[in-house]
Amino acid sequence: MNARKVSSAFQLAWQLALLLLLLVAVGCMVGSDGWAWAQWRTDTDLILDIRLPRTLGACLAGALLGLAGALAQGLFRNPLADPYLLGSASGASLGVAIGMVLLSQLDMSLWFVRVGITGMAFMGAWLAVALSLVLSWGVQHTLRLLLAGVVVGVVLGAIASLLLVMFPQIQGSVQSFMLGSTAYVSWPACGLMLAVLALSWAASVAASPLLDGLALGESTALSLGLPVKSLRWVLLGLLALCTAAAVAQTGLIAFVGLAAPHLVRARYKGIHGKTLSLSCLMGAVLLGGADLLARGLMAPLELPVGVLTAILGGGYMLYLMRGMSSGSSAGRGGRL
Repeated sequence: MNARKVSSAFQLAWQLALLLLLLVAVGCMVGSDGWAWAQWRTDTDLILDIRLPRTLGACLAGALLGLAGALAQGLFRNPLADPYLLGSASGASLGVAIGMVLLSQLDMSLWFVRVGITGMAFMGAWLAVALSLVLSWGVQHTLRLLLAGVVVGVVLGAIASLLLVMFPQIQGSVQSFMLGSTAYVSWPACGLMLAVLALSWAASVAASPLLDGLALGESTALSLGLPVKSLRWVLLGLLALCTAAAVAQTGLIAFVGLAAPHLVRARYKGIHGKTLSLSCLMGAVLLGGADLLARGLMAPLELPVGVLTAILGGGYMLYLMRGMSSGSSAGRGGRL
């Protein structure tokens, strides 16, 4: 049975890896005018400077969100948990709104030039997670932490909306961030996301025995001698780091972090160490494919990739919920 699970995980991993390589190759041929199959030789600079970093950036952001989603669902033992559960999305939106206000109203001071809009989004996401932890008095009580995340998200979202009302000139920029886009991802952004992904993946896989123990219950994890409190802090920090790094570069991308672990578990049910790695690959494929569709579906008009993932991901989740509902109804009918 274990050999069959390992074979299933390996098979899924190489299938996703091949699909990811195909997406990167195709992404280099999709520009503002749609599909351009014959431009490999004539537009080398355009491919290397714009299309390739954008495609790789979409895949890296998807991998970060996939890893964050798998961590959230494992930590909270809830298949509906997503990376934005602790208010990081609202915090990032507030950070962007504050950054745009400073940019439009004040002279750019030295600290702001160095931090920039991306840095403000990153700081806002981290602020939201920190507030959630403070309001929940730590990581011991999962339900209290979830409620604190909901409250923080609502409050910070309301403050961001208030700034949009007070400073209408920033609405376009903030709205673009909230819809999600990979259009401005550059090579430095790809390098940053790759470094965060490598660090977070290695640390989360090393701490994954806690997720396996929590799947059996917190008391079971404690009886196995796992340092539940300290590892939970580590995994929450990794969750916040992955989410903040992805959101800061691509804006708010819906459903990728929620759907990627679900799609993995549909093919492989095993230890979290492999599930986390497969969720990274699945998230990269999902957002990379969505970015290609956003660019080429209605070219030269480009769709916001966050809107596209929300439509596709929402449809998938409705299909999944419908299947679960019909399955439970059939089960009740069988028992009757």
